[in-house]
Amino acid sequence: MTTPRLGPVSRVAVLADVHGNVPALLAVLDELTAARVDLIVFLGDLTWGPEPQTTVDLVQELGRRAVFVRGNADRAVVELARGEREHTRPRDPWMVRQHTEEAVDFLATFPLDVVIDVAGLGPVRFCHGSPRDDTECVTPETSEERFAELSRGTEEHVIVTGHTHLQFDREVAGRRSVNPGSVGLPYHLGAPGTAYWTLLGPEVQLRQTWYDVQEAVDRCRTTGDPSGDTTVRYLLTPPTPAEIIADAESRVFAD
Repeated sequence: MTTPRLGPVSRVAVLADVHGNVPALLAVLDELTAARVDLIVFLGDLTWGPEPQTTVDLVQELGRRAVFVRGNADRAVVELARGEREHTRPRDPWMVRQHTEEAVDFLATFPLDVVIDVAGLGPVRFCHGSPRDDTECVTPETSEERFAELSRGTEEHVIVTGHTHLQFDREVAGRRSVNPGSVGLPYHLGAPGTAYWTLLGPEVQLRQTWYDVQEAVDRCRTTGDPSGDTTVRYLLTPPTPAEIIADAESRVFAD
């Protein structure tokens, strides 16, 4: 699939790793009403969580302002639903059942990456894992050498990635590496009930939005999700950034 190129635009909101957390998504979308953004980029792993179909319905209401990038979890839903991947976990068939056929077709349209010309930043490349693989882990401690390798063949100075659920903004290998953090399942040291996202243009603004985490927990427990207990644990006591960075840098690729 050819990389879509959009813009120029003044302001872009970047929302990554929603993971079907509807209360968190609604809180961020409510805050965006006052932010006056031109585009909202969803950076992958949109629905793999407690409320997939409701999440799809909400983002589709945004119309042409919404831009989507494929995450490894979005790809997994499509492959599982179409018989292209074996069901190996209890959550796999449950997850497929939570998506209508139209929702699966919608996820299948997401490209690997998107380039948008953003005021003050120039062309920005958006991808879930890295420009070369939707499962690659980019962290605040990714080495100069690996970042130079994963970004080879791209021209953009600013590269925005998700996947690791860690919010950061750093200069590395002559580029600017940004992760908006996760809306639905952030890994952080703060209080539960924080959704992380980022606003671009004319600079990079790392943002946080509070939401009712108990509502998210209660909704998760009523869905029948086989991995619901794990999701609740991550919502209330997420892994620390140090733990995630150590694991991600040791594995490099994580599906």
